Amino acid sequence: MKKVGLLGGTFDPVHNGHVSIARSFFESSYIDELWIILTPYPPHKQKEHKVSFEHRLLMLNAAFQQDPVTIITVERDLPKPSYSYRTIQHLKKQHPKYEFFYCMGEDSLTNFHLWKYYELILEEVDLLVAHRPDSNHEDVDSQILSQTTFVDHHPVDISSSDIKHKLHNNIEVEHLLPPKVLNIIDKENLYR
Repeated sequence: MKKVGLLGGTFDPVHNGHVSIARSFFESSYIDELWIILTPYPPHKQKEHKVSFEHRLLMLNAAFQQDPVTIITVERDLPKPSYSYRTIQHLKKQHPKYEFFYCMGEDSLTNFHLWKYYELILEEVDLLVAHRPDSNHEDVDSQILSQTTFVDHHPVDISSSDIKHKLHNNIEVEHLLPPKVLNIIDKENLYR
């Protein structure tokens, strides 16, 4: 059975931290493939201004052009808002012979118990979590931890909101973004 990791996000914009965590997942021995899911309407970010889905998809494809990942846009066609549980259910129906893992950073694991339908997600998949070397899991529910596998990862401390702030204020961001992503941002005049 093929093992597939699912890594979702708004990627607004995709940056070197995203690339780093994706590589930690696909270089691990736990999955055969990594599918990156571009989220159009995340429930917890409804009020934020977002760059268009098409621009984010363009940047995502540019960022991962040389990497063995598959970028999927399935959430664009699923009911809104985009809950991870619905996406996982849909993908499992489409690919019944695959075993799926839901991939996330350790910061997301800490808040996973707040996710909509998190118990149902755990009925569908196990979690694959990019481990931060300095973290502990004393605040994470034991049921969640029992379905969590940790992947070695050296985090890159970058946030999309910080990048957007810097771009808006004409502060240098070259070291934070893949060059092709920065080219798209400049060409399309995004986040200015």
